[in-house]
Amino acid sequence: MSGFVVTGTGTGIGKTVFASALVGALGGFYWKPVQSGLEEATDSETVAGLSGLAPERILPEAWRLKLPASPHRAAAAEGVEIDPAALEPPSCPGPLIIEGAGGLLVPLTRTTLFVDLFARWRWPVILCVGTGLGSINHALLSVEALRARGLSIHGLAFIGEPHQDDEAIICAIGGVRRLGRLPRVAPLDRAHLAAAFAAHFDVRDFAP
Repeated sequence: MSGFVVTGTGTGIGKTVFASALVGALGGFYWKPVQSGLEEATDSETVAGLSGLAPERILPEAWRLKLPASPHRAAAAEGVEIDPAALEPPSCPGPLIIEGAGGLLVPLTRTTLFVDLFARWRWPVILCVGTGLGSINHALLSVEALRARGLSIHGLAFIGEPHQDDEAIICAIGGVRRLGRLPRVAPLDRAHLAAAFAAHFDVRDFAP
């Protein structure tokens, strides 16, 4: 199998939008292992609407939890126990994009972080970095957390308004590749997102 884990420096920075653009450009498959919060559109539903993928390419979540909170807390609220050992990337005939929840150190259970799950899988990681105040610190801490577990960082995808010096220093100090920057897309729909991705990223950088 080929593909990437898409994670981020925090919650709400736009990694689901980036994942939508990437998986749409690759014509791949998408999987969100654990979805917390079901009242609003789920990440899988957002990707379905923005990527243009056929429904069968949006793989079902292993756990769907109602409370919009960290998975360990959302599971406890429903009396559910998430088994990290049971989470394995699904086999599929094409590139698979796996999206985590929040940042790397979000608890999946009371003893397992998302980055621990990624470390077991050993898939290459794309780190989404929200530009703006605090981005340098958040990005470099995330890079250190990935490297501490021996994970391969495929590159950084910046999201938001341009901050060229911040992006440059993060990549230089972190020793990581800049894949591109996805600007805020308005209106946010499939066509405008695909155009923005094509203008700011080179799909060849995501070849297996």
